[in-house]
Amino acid sequence: MAEQKTWFITGCDKGMGYAFAETILAHGDRVVVTALSAGNVAPLKERYPDTAIIHELNVTDRENIAEVVNAAEKTTGGVDILINNAGYGLLGPIEATEPDEYRPLFEVNFFGAAEVTRAFLPHMRQRRRGYVINTTSIGGFAASPGFGFYAASKFALEGFSEALAQDTEALGIRVTILEPGSTRTDFADGSMARVRRKIDDYRETRVQATLDRMASRQGGQQPGDPRRIARALIKFSRMENPPLRFATGEDGIARMRAKLAATADEADRHEQLSLAMGFDSDAVLE
Repeated sequence: MAEQKTWFITGCDKGMGYAFAETILAHGDRVVVTALSAGNVAPLKERYPDTAIIHELNVTDRENIAEVVNAAEKTTGGVDILINNAGYGLLGPIEATEPDEYRPLFEVNFFGAAEVTRAFLPHMRQRRRGYVINTTSIGGFAASPGFGFYAASKFALEGFSEALAQDTEALGIRVTILEPGSTRTDFADGSMARVRRKIDDYRETRVQATLDRMASRQGGQQPGDPRRIARALIKFSRMENPPLRFATGEDGIARMRAKLAATADEADRHEQLSLAMGFDSDAVLE
């Protein structure tokens, strides 16, 4: 058997986090399973009493983060892989979304992941090894109408992760941005908040198509398998140079390629104007 690794996963109460923890434990690795309620992950402790370590964690509570991270480091002798998975969705047009709806979203999706990462970095830096996997979404790479603030929170985490990879490359700490496409979890149901306010004019926009699609989406029909994603992450954890970005599923790859192509086309079409922005340019601007 390959060397046992120790993982720390946030947001394991249900969905992707639970599936990740379950799959990695079945592989034979040790997992610090964190959840808002220990009762939600008790079955994992029952099945894997020697390798599942359970902690209650609220990623918006910095004192709680410090306490749990320090306990995990002490108990395990050092966490090898961190998966920042805790998060939720928010659906509705940007104009209709109020601060008390979008600010808590950022506290979980971005600031929570940032603070858990920062708590682990001193330990990983001292060991000169570590692996951080930040779960964003393909919507954190290519935004969709109706998901403005959700996309913003995930775009923020993507920028953070890109910079982190460069900050820590020489310190032996690797980073992967996980960008799941449509995956079979309850994201569209229990993990999706809807904005309260309704603005009729948005019925005429692309936002309405997103609202209709999400309303008709039934759990259990999404093509992506979270356990297969976990197996890919196990594979990456054994690589010297895992990918910086990993989009999953046909829809994930398609959206990534479409944005890359559109961005390259736009850069090509406006290249000459872009190059004419310098003080020493003699291009004629009309």
